[in-house]
Amino acid sequence: MNESLLSEKEIKRRKYNLIRYSNSSIIHKKIKSNVKQALQLLLKKNNYEEKYIGIYWPLKGEVDIRFIREINNQKVALPSSSKIKGINYHPWSKNQLELDSNRIPAPVEESNLSPKDISILLVPAIAIDEEGYRLGYGGGYFDRLRQKDLWFSIPSFVVISNNCISKEPLPRDEWDLPFNGWISEKGLHQIEATK
Repeated sequence: MNESLLSEKEIKRRKYNLIRYSNSSIIHKKIKSNVKQALQLLLKKNNYEEKYIGIYWPLKGEVDIRFIREINNQKVALPSSSKIKGINYHPWSKNQLELDSNRIPAPVEESNLSPKDISILLVPAIAIDEEGYRLGYGGGYFDRLRQKDLWFSIPSFVVISNNCISKEPLPRDEWDLPFNGWISEKGLHQIEATK
């Protein structure tokens, strides 16, 4: 990665993290409500009721969507990340969670799920642009996972506040991939994501 792009990404991360951290609980509550509505629409439209929804364990500033697990006993998967193995999704059962290599709670003892087991991926972000390119934490985990065609074919949405949607294209590397849209306090926004 060239140094100026790396620097540009870091500047954007700092800017959007400040915005994220300032969001009120009211905004988070509205986003959660819209996540629930979007899932009802997406699951029904694609007949995905029997599959897992890939979610995330929330970090500071991220919307907590773990409530999805309580909706009609929805099957939910959490990722574990490893600097060597990348990201893997596991069923989130009643078993104890352990810290993965990035110190995020994950069901690492559960078996890995394949892309055919998952209907939708909901992913956190620091920011996203209107073309669907996500600015994450810099590990490249989701981009490496979605380089594989079967994973890329899973509808994948960023859960984010509207003030972190950039009207200008975010800095990106040649391996960055667009998402199918986002869910914010303004609702579900879908776009055509192509490699």
